[in-house]
Parts: sequence; structure tokens; C-alpha cells
Amino acid sequence: MINIILCGGSGTRLWPLSRTMLPKQFVRLFNDRSLFQETVLRNQAVCEQLFIVSNREQYFLAIDQLEQVASRPLEFLLEPVGRNTAPAIALACLAIEADGKGDELVLVTTSDHLIKDQQAYEKAILNAKALAEKNNLVTFGIKPTYPEVGFGYIESKGHEVLSFKEKPNLETAQSYLNKGNYYWNSGMFCFKASVFLEELKKYAPEMYQACLSAMPKNKNDSEWHIDLAAMKAIPEDSIDYAVMERSSRVKVVPCDIGWSDLGSFDALFEEVKQAKDNNAVLSRLENSPPPICIDSNNNLLVTRERQIALIDVNDLLIVDTSDAILISSKASSQKVKQVVAEIKKNAPELAEIHRLAHRPWGIYEVLEASEQYKVKRIVVKPGNKLSLQKHFHRNEHWIVVSGTATVTVDSKEFLVRPNESTYIQMGQLHRLENQGKIDLVMIEVQVGEYTGEDDIVRIEDVYGRSK
Repeated sequence: MINIILCGGSGTRLWPLSRTMLPKQFVRLFNDRSLFQETVLRNQAVCEQLFIVSNREQYFLAIDQLEQVASRPLEFLLEPVGRNTAPAIALACLAIEADGKGDELVLVTTSDHLIKDQQAYEKAILNAKALAEKNNLVTFGIKPTYPEVGFGYIESKGHEVLSFKEKPNLETAQSYLNKGNYYWNSGMFCFKASVFLEELKKYAPEMYQACLSAMPKNKNDSEWHIDLAAMKAIPEDSIDYAVMERSSRVKVVPCDIGWSDLGSFDALFEEVKQAKDNNAVLSRLENSPPPICIDSNNNLLVTRERQIALIDVNDLLIVDTSDAILISSKASSQKVKQVVAEIKKNAPELAEIHRLAHRPWGIYEVLEASEQYKVKRIVVKPGNKLSLQKHFHRNEHWIVVSGTATVTVDSKEFLVRPNESTYIQMGQLHRLENQGKIDLVMIEVQVGEYTGEDDIVRIEDVYGRSK
């Protein structure tokens, strides 16, 4: 069986933990592992291959995190833009079919869900495999534990699907819970790749043809790269609307697997709350000082390195990152999306990226930023290099802390060793490279009228980035 892992989504409901360039599935929430890594570990126990659908920026995050957990063969399908779940799954199935594996079973999962009962999960997958082998499209229904209004529901009788229900109001959700045969729609599926494509061709022929046209003739090593124009030509729709709610081949496996989509801070609170005072504390760094809570209960605190102290407050949400602090009543956590919308207007970088940013070549961390200067700590992994680039609005000073930098400035190439520095003038073509065996660590000081990340003109890039 092949695990198709869908890595889309920006996770704006968990800002400032989650950003566009580090969405929810890649944030290390539990045991210094991300939900994406947990997904890989969980599904490697039941699948022989991983097939990951991602955009290009998330591809580099995925590669970095897979180094620590993956033990199965990997393939990637890289989307230039998202078109919802139906096209993503269709393109993955077409790629699997092109590999000569169209009749193999695929397990489609998201990359950002939490599942705590591995034994029950594997039992549910065995049940799904038996149904999928008979050419059914199988979905997984999660036994509801409370009347959730943010999920769709599946009405069932055994494995038979009676109906799909849209997100209900609270009264309707409570009635579903009382009836006992309604399940949360998990967004996980199991079927043969060829069977799904047959049903897609039958019920969404325009999408099927557009996906077929978008598929490249060959993959690049283990990567399928989809053309931007071809991707934009694919109709946008979810797998539920395009196929599952229309096909007569659909079955459901009801299950109770300790599932959460962690789609809000309310859900995160439920996973990390402590019995003592019902506070929930999630420390982002190993040595973060524990919060001091005096006569304070039912709060969610996400800390980094600062000491947090609460006195006589209840039902608060406090999320502390290096560049932003979110404070809200827990009852209003769904309004985080409104905060993100305002931030995109006034300080868009805060919605896009953390001070600590992951890049295909390594990481950088913004140590200090002001109106006309910025100080960064840059780590370049061995054998990696930044793009050949130039800037229009800033000069750069580079000081090597450890390792050896191979620096290109216009037509000159030279080495910069620890405690040595170099200077890049505004407009000069330049590149930084680590040809050594250890990490290259350096400090970069930018000085100029504008130091935003979009003041980069890439001339050449080994990772295929254009801006």
C-alpha cells in the first residue's frame, strides 16, 4: 500500500505558531516532532511507500524533516498552486499509475492530524483495505466525542454510507451525536489508484482530463513537477464534492482512533491540558522556564524563552513567539483568522515567516531588525549553496563564526574563514556556499533603506526558485 500524504494548507488558525512558510503540519508541537513527522512514522507501519504532494516551499521543509524519520521509498508531486484535494489526489494517482502501480491500494492522509491510538488506527486500515480490494472507495468516519460544528458528518449503517452532511449548527450536531450513527468526516481515504481515477473520469470528466493534460511525461528522479499554466487550468474542488458524494462505490469505516485535526487552539488545549489546574502549557524550547500560574485556571500557554506569569486570570489563550504575542479569550480563538487578515495588510512578513526560517540550504534567524538594518544568524548545511543573487536596496556584511565560506562576488571567488569577514555592495552579484564537511555559521548584517526578504533578484538557483 502507498501512503499519499497531502501537505497543503497554511494553518492560519494557529498563528503566530503557524505561518505561510512554516504551516501547522511542520511546527514541532509534540516531543520535538511535527505532525508531518508523526504522520510519516504512523503510516510507515502500514505502507511500503510514501508519496508526498506538496508545493515547492513546503517540499524543502518536508525533505529536511524526512531525514529524521523516513525509512520508506519516497516520491514527490510538486504543485505550483493548490487546486484543492481532488486534483492533488488525482495527480498523485496518475503518477502512481505511470509507475505501473495503478492497481495498488493507496492510503490518502493529510499531514496535519493527530492520531493517538496506533493499534485502533491499524485495525481501521485493515478493515478499509478489505473493502478497497473489492474496488470500493473507502472513507474513515471518526466517532464524535462532542457536537462539533466545524466538521462535515457521514451518516452510516455499518460500512454503508447513507449520506454526507455539511457542517451543521450546534443543535443539528447534537442530534447527530444523540443518534449514534453519524461520524466526523476525517478526510482520510483508501482505494485503488485506478478505481479512483475511473470514478473521477465518470463524475468529474473535465477535472480528469485537465489533470491528465497536466501530468509531465517523465519524473525528475523521484519528483513529478507540474507546470503552472497546466495546474491553473484544472478545476478546483474537494474529493468529497467531486467524487465521494456522487459515487455508488463509497464505503465507510467507523473508527475511534484518538483523532484530532488540531485545527484550532481549542483543539490544541484539549491535547496538552494538565489535570492540576486545567492549564495547558506547551513549551517550544527544551529549557523554557515554566509559566507561573497563581489562582489562574483553564488557560493555554505556548511559551518560547520568556518567563510568563499569570495572576487571577482564567480561560485565556497566550501564544508567545520570538516576534509576536497572541492574547485572546479561549472562547474567541476562532477569530485568529481575522487577526491574520489584519497582519497581512500592515505587517505581511509576520504572516509569512518566523524569525527562525527554514530554507533548502539551511536556516537563518533574525537576531535584530530596525528601520534601516537587520542582523541575521545564517547556517548553511555542508554541500549546499544559496542562489546567485543581488539586492537593490541593501549592502551586506558577512562575518564567519565557524566553518569556511566559499564566496562569489561578481566574477571573483574566494574563501572566508572563522573570524574573517567580507562586504557585499548593493547591486553586486553574489553567492554563499559551504563546500566543507561541517555547518557554516555566520552573522549577516544588512544595512539599507529596505531589508525585506522580497529584495532578492535570483539569477541562478539550484533549488528551482525564481524569486
